[in-house]
Amino acid sequence: MTEAPNNEAGSGTETLSPAGTADAPATLAPSGWPAADRERFWRIQQDSLPGNPAGRGHGGAVSTALNGFAARVGEEALRQGGSAVDAVLSAALAQIVLGGGAVISFFGIMALMHVDGESGEVTSLNAGWNTVQGEDDPLSIPGTLNAAGDGIANMMGTGEPSGRTALVGGFMRGLEAAHRRHGKLPFARLFEAAIELADDGFIVSPGLARYIDIRKQDLARLPETKAVFFKPDDTPYAEGDHFRQPALAETLRRIAAEGADYMYSGAWAAKCIEAIQADGGRMTLDDLAAYQPVWSDPVTIERRDHSIALLGEPCEGSVNLVETLNLCEVAGIRERGHWSTSADSLIRLAKCCAAIGGMRYETEEEQAAAFPGLDMGRTARLGKAHARDLWARLEEQSPIRFLPKGTHSDVVVAVDADGNMAALCHSINCLIWGRTAIVVDGVSVGDPAAYMQTLVAATPRGGQLPNPIEVGIILKDGKADTAWSSMGVGLHYQTTQSLLNIVDFGMDLEQTANAPRLLLPISPDASQRELILRVIDGEFSDEVLDATGLEIKRLQPVEARFAQGLWVAIRRDQTTGELTAISPTYTNGQATAF
Repeated sequence: MTEAPNNEAGSGTETLSPAGTADAPATLAPSGWPAADRERFWRIQQDSLPGNPAGRGHGGAVSTALNGFAARVGEEALRQGGSAVDAVLSAALAQIVLGGGAVISFFGIMALMHVDGESGEVTSLNAGWNTVQGEDDPLSIPGTLNAAGDGIANMMGTGEPSGRTALVGGFMRGLEAAHRRHGKLPFARLFEAAIELADDGFIVSPGLARYIDIRKQDLARLPETKAVFFKPDDTPYAEGDHFRQPALAETLRRIAAEGADYMYSGAWAAKCIEAIQADGGRMTLDDLAAYQPVWSDPVTIERRDHSIALLGEPCEGSVNLVETLNLCEVAGIRERGHWSTSADSLIRLAKCCAAIGGMRYETEEEQAAAFPGLDMGRTARLGKAHARDLWARLEEQSPIRFLPKGTHSDVVVAVDADGNMAALCHSINCLIWGRTAIVVDGVSVGDPAAYMQTLVAATPRGGQLPNPIEVGIILKDGKADTAWSSMGVGLHYQTTQSLLNIVDFGMDLEQTANAPRLLLPISPDASQRELILRVIDGEFSDEVLDATGLEIKRLQPVEARFAQGLWVAIRRDQTTGELTAISPTYTNGQATAF
């Protein structure tokens, strides 16, 4: 049994929202915002490409990759005296409601990095998947990836629905733990916006409508799920419809009042286990009750005059990122010029990113088989000697091999008035509800084990899987400089390029956000043995692309959403205190500051 959530005011100050009065207490919910803000951020939420200018201010800042409306929720938390962690948590809760639990879930996973603005102390929280104690044959769990898919289709998955594909999600336990350590507002306040959005509903956006349409057969499989996503006339919700989630609103009220125990040992837990076991799953109440998030020391890498702190163990994304950054250094990309102006650098960047791929969910044995003769242990992969040995093989490699794997998530970063920064990534780790499409009292239960059988088998029963997420903090002279987080199938590529732009090429955040980028490559026959580079049309000159000698696929901006990684960041100028927040160009996320 964990401690009850802190619903006292704590050290936070209960200031009024812009619309608040002495008779109408402040709330994070949209009904308490100025009408102009509600209207503006609903327009952003509904627009696939609203335009994402940088946000600037001195009081606080928030940025999201998707669901720009949620950025305003986080801003409201800051305006009412909340911490950076309060901001990212309240925004993340709203993001899940706005997305209908499709790619992020209250029973998904979460990773969070925090840096103290004064001391520079960095903390790392992993709330990833726990394996099921009773699963004794993970390699027989049904399901597989659609490896040949391009864009959104690459994670549609195949196979019959099975409750064995469910894992124990740590999002809500992680949220509670993060708030207990770094929060200032009362715990229940974090849920105000999410509850109102679920209760009152909102107009279905084009993105959510597309998700529902693609998955409508799976969403109709179970009566409780169908009741959420289908209208009384038995047709699925579509763009422009008013979408309410009353069962979810009630679940969130219970969590706000009772804490995460409601999901891990209370009434919701019992219903969740009943639903999973009805589909043949082996999860039990003991699996839920045993779940604990992991605080660990961050993984760090020193590069030029910066220190990059990444998510600590159990992690996979941080190891992938350190390995690739070391590869890029050994490959001499900086010395050869930026990849937007040098074909040589572009080829080298593609090899460095493609060799590791990011978010691969493979065992060390599988990695060793891919690179025979090299030590692919985690400790070795963090060192530069390993990078030199690996680059010696990659340098002459043609065609370029790559290992495409990925997941879908959402992210939010924030900085508060004290200079404390928080960066969060959360995910359902299976695209749009999964094949099972189980929904319990409004909360989606995904099927991540449907494509991670080997990793589940390599993890002790009841243990936490290595987290694939790439999220971190950049420090300069021991002080917080930049908080960032990334998501999407191409996140490893975008994160690598963004960090190189800042640390190696000295770009500011706006330049980093607008710099030409290499997107996630594709394989024409799913063989994973040759690489077609993908770029956004017009970002690179024909001269540079032609000089690579590689096949190039040019995407229009509207097509790039499911080929690129989405990277958000906030930087604080240590001299002036000015805050700059950026959000990706091709999404409905938003950067906001005051």
